Amino acid sequence: MFRKSFNGNRSGSNGSSRFGNGRRSGFGTKPAQRGGFRGGGNRRFGGQRIDVSKFINKTIVEERTEVFVPKNSFKDFAIDEKLKRNILEKGYTTPTPIQDKIIPEILMGKDVVGIANTGTGKTAAFLIPLINKVLKNPKEKVIIMAPTRELAIQIDQELKGFTKFLRIFSVCCVGGANIRPQLSALRHHNSFIIGTPGRLKDLIERKALSLSDVSNVVLDEADRMLDMGFINDMKFMLALMPKEKQGLFFSATLGKEIENLIKDFLKNPLTISVKTRDTSKNIDQDIVRVEAGKNKIDVLHDLLNQKEFNKVLIFGQTKHGVERLGILLAQKGFKAESIHGNKNHAKRQKTLGLFKDNHINILVATDVAARGLDIADVTHVINYDLPQTYEDYVHRIGRTGRGDKKGKALTFVS
Repeated sequence: MFRKSFNGNRSGSNGSSRFGNGRRSGFGTKPAQRGGFRGGGNRRFGGQRIDVSKFINKTIVEERTEVFVPKNSFKDFAIDEKLKRNILEKGYTTPTPIQDKIIPEILMGKDVVGIANTGTGKTAAFLIPLINKVLKNPKEKVIIMAPTRELAIQIDQELKGFTKFLRIFSVCCVGGANIRPQLSALRHHNSFIIGTPGRLKDLIERKALSLSDVSNVVLDEADRMLDMGFINDMKFMLALMPKEKQGLFFSATLGKEIENLIKDFLKNPLTISVKTRDTSKNIDQDIVRVEAGKNKIDVLHDLLNQKEFNKVLIFGQTKHGVERLGILLAQKGFKAESIHGNKNHAKRQKTLGLFKDNHINILVATDVAARGLDIADVTHVINYDLPQTYEDYVHRIGRTGRGDKKGKALTFVS
């Protein structure tokens, strides 16, 4: 076994990096004075004190790697043949660990709690058996709640790929988008209703959406919905659903409030965890120290000019900062755009499309805007600003190194 280091250099045991020492700088030449940061090995943000060494985790290349061997294959699952054809057409051949373990349990009608990191294939893990359920009984109604509009839209797009030519209809109900098309779509039969808690509650209060006939409910990224203050909305909607329903909760972590939700709304759920560590072993993590008196933006500029930075997701802390950084990078000649909460739904979707289709190769985003995004082939995640919590850090860097691909994560620190 041997260690692979970033650009051939190994970080020291004291948390230092090849990028040099010094204080963190903002857009100008003066060091940033935000968030009460202090020198030393720890950084405090969002009420947490996190050791800088947690941002350094070199990928390990083993002489022998353990290969996951699934117990099932997609062709062997007890699902409709037309659905199998769509699965194969989408390029799915071998189930991921969570798909291999959870799909058979959902097919048997069990309530399931899935603990998994992002990028593990959990969306297909719940969509495939639920689509099969609808094919067997068109009266089945599924509601899927997700924390952000981008994730909800992504789930809906994934659903449409699996249900091609199957005459299964869905409606995606998210805030920031025109509510009128959603109201219109809800007048028709939809087997799947996918949305964010705030917009779904709004539609219920408008009496455009009823949950009295819901037979299946999915809470995706339940921990993030809790973090974003949706706990009361989730409880409100779950209480409106029939007691006899199948419930599926997916989360990267299980806090006390999520456990209480599970206890109140699921019946003897089966908990399946495929999470072995906080961050993927495929992500090489390091820190970037900005030398005293040097522009932080210049350090970023030099990094992005390196050949291997092919498709880069950069995280900032504020909407204004993200917008400004996107403009500055574009002015410096990079193909860069930004997404954040101040941009309307249409602009955010257009920008995401440009990034996914490689018309731009740098996307600057806030945490909420990029939560749960599944974008192929992101080579690097850069934490230009420190995240509020370590959990946010884990979700940020989970945008790279997805599946069996390698990725790199860099965090700017003082």
